[in-house]
Amino acid sequence: MKKILKISGISVLALVLFVGVYLLSAFILSRLSVSKEDATNNDIAIYILTNGVHTDLVLPLRNEYIDWSKSVSFENTTGKDTLAQFIAFGWGDKGFYLETPTWADLKFSTAFKAAFALSTSAIHATFYKQMHEGKNCVKINISNEQYQRLIAFIQKRFDTNEKGEFIHIVTNANYGKNDAFYEAKGHYNLFYTCNTWANNGLKSCGQKACVWTPFDTGIFYQYK
Repeated sequence: MKKILKISGISVLALVLFVGVYLLSAFILSRLSVSKEDATNNDIAIYILTNGVHTDLVLPLRNEYIDWSKSVSFENTTGKDTLAQFIAFGWGDKGFYLETPTWADLKFSTAFKAAFALSTSAIHATFYKQMHEGKNCVKINISNEQYQRLIAFIQKRFDTNEKGEFIHIVTNANYGKNDAFYEAKGHYNLFYTCNTWANNGLKSCGQKACVWTPFDTGIFYQYK
């Protein structure tokens, strides 16, 4: 009995220590900045958008470099509204996206699989008619060349079929009338979260970002 209690105590202590180190590392590394690279022009406006937990990268729906509606179809949304001017991309754990519409719906099995990269991932795409800057939505101006790098970063995360098309996930778990889910590459885990992905997206196009962050607060700290 004493041996069992000792092992249990060590296990609990190890867990508490791990959580403490994780949170401290997240705080420190999210406050350290990757500097914005020099750009010749600020040609294109993009946005970072948070719902309080999850960060999306928001891009123009169409310009001379890409028309996202050709690969992310309006037809895959329930509203099928074609008047959007922007499209938001978020990457994350498929189970969280499709099975956890609210925190009240969170299951231990879903959280465990997500934390330890035991499930697949998805991309959540949302159409917007306009963006409103505020504490949860920040505008960033980037150059044409930087924008093309961001396009490539996002495209590489989509899983595709034999024709090279993005794979739509047919589900009733949509968050509204103007969004859809797609199969994605990679595995969500404690060290590579939805916000880590968004932070890396900013790095890919030479924008100010955290050294590392699993949380949206780290990204938005850089843009206070």
